[in-house]
Amino acid sequence: MRDHALFGPGGNSESFYAAGYKSTVEAPAFLAGLGLEAYEFEAGNGLNVGEKTLRAIGDEAKKHGIALSLHTPYFISLSGIDPEKRLKSVSYIERSLFAAECLGATTIVVHCGSAAKISRAEAMSLAKDTLEKTLEAVGDTPIHIGLETMGKINQLGTLDEMLELCALDLHLYPVVDFGHLNARERGGLFPDRDSYRRVFDKVAARLGDEKARYMHCHFSKIEFTDAGEKRHLTFADGVYGPSFDPLAEALVKDNLCPTIICESAGTMAEDALFMQKAYRAAKGEL
Repeated sequence: MRDHALFGPGGNSESFYAAGYKSTVEAPAFLAGLGLEAYEFEAGNGLNVGEKTLRAIGDEAKKHGIALSLHTPYFISLSGIDPEKRLKSVSYIERSLFAAECLGATTIVVHCGSAAKISRAEAMSLAKDTLEKTLEAVGDTPIHIGLETMGKINQLGTLDEMLELCALDLHLYPVVDFGHLNARERGGLFPDRDSYRRVFDKVAARLGDEKARYMHCHFSKIEFTDAGEKRHLTFADGVYGPSFDPLAEALVKDNLCPTIICESAGTMAEDALFMQKAYRAAKGEL
């Protein structure tokens, strides 16, 4: 297993296109040139890329030492009240796993859905049922099915909810988005190193040390309202947070080796590089 954290962007930054790149097939070379080591392929609006292109991206990622993950379509809803739509979500996850296999990705990231029109207990029950159907359909997949913590209050996706869902099966992994967690609490959730450490401790206590140490994570600064997440910002933000430096200290303190994907608004490659440098500085490598 690796001995350090990995950093990279979710999707292609504005600088990627400004540098003259046009195709995601070129993304691994661009990121390797920056010194980054991870990339999340964004399929939030649907999987509109063919198998040939996916395999080409995967080949380039392997060539340049870039670890890949895939974000599944946003319209997946594990907790939807319409049974037909939930069955379609199972199909979308199956397609996402095939796309991840073509890429050589180790993880897919899934949004669990809304809890706006029903109770959270009902939403959790529906999500568990959908996940059970998904696991029956996909069998013993080697690809991690990651369930993401969410930023809006009416979404299913507190840390405790994700851990409860992930406890259903060994194939399910938590994807902790620190910006989302901070936004749904309306800020101030991560003031120091220990506040970040408690997240990893909670994951380890529920799911085991390995799933905590090598957890797949998202990090960005996010504007919020009383309803939680409003929009993703860049690291130039000095108002909403959260701050990354205490997380870097926590990673070093406990020898944690997560993959951290940056979802900043347009500057995700640069902000991922900022995180990587802060992490290396905390390790005394810079």
